[in-house]
This record gives sequence, structure tokens and C-alpha cells, in this order.
Amino acid sequence: MKWIVDAQLPRRLSRWIMQRGQDAVHTLDLPRGNRTTDDEIAELSLRQGRIVVTKDVDFVDSFLLKHRPEKLLVITTGNITNAALETLFHRNFQAIAQAFEEHDYLELTQTAWIIHE
Repeated sequence: MKWIVDAQLPRRLSRWIMQRGQDAVHTLDLPRGNRTTDDEIAELSLRQGRIVVTKDVDFVDSFLLKHRPEKLLVITTGNITNAALETLFHRNFQAIAQAFEEHDYLELTQTAWIIHE
């Protein structure tokens, strides 16, 4: 699978995904870095088949209205430390990756991950 981690999330999250044998980039690794627009991220997702990992709820509207980006993992944990977010992500990553084999829109909360149809 291919992933793109948005600006509000730590860069080390994309590195951790890569260590699991998957293709991942952070917006900081793109030519425009964290100035990359949501539209550019969505376009990259469509062009390269990447799952967008973000806290930005604007992507939810775009996904629901236009099915852009191709696949979406929205993080709705509220304000938590990067360490707590990473622990939560690591604990659920395998199940989330498997769910993306059949689904396009998932959500990760502090207590669960949710498949949206």
C-alpha cells in the first residue's frame, strides 16, 4: 500500500509506515512541503493510489462529495501528544491496512477505528 501523511501529523509516522515495508511520504517530503494544498494532496492520492492520513476534516467533505482523495484515514483523536497518537496508530495499523483492502474511508479515534461506508 501507498500512504501520504498530512502536515498536522508527525513525519516519523511516515517513516514508521515505511519500516513496515509500505510506501509512505509525508507532506514535508513533497516539493512544496507543508505548503502543499489539499487539492494537490488529493490529486497525488488519485494519481499514485495513496491513502491520505490526516486530521484535516476538509478531506472528509472532499471525499464524500467527490471521492477525492482515493482513500482516506481521518484521525479524530482531538488534542493528544504525538507519542500517544503514534501508540494508537501502531496498535491499530495492521487492522487498518487490512480494512483498506476493501474500504476507502476509515476513521481512527482514541478508542476505536471505524469503517465508513
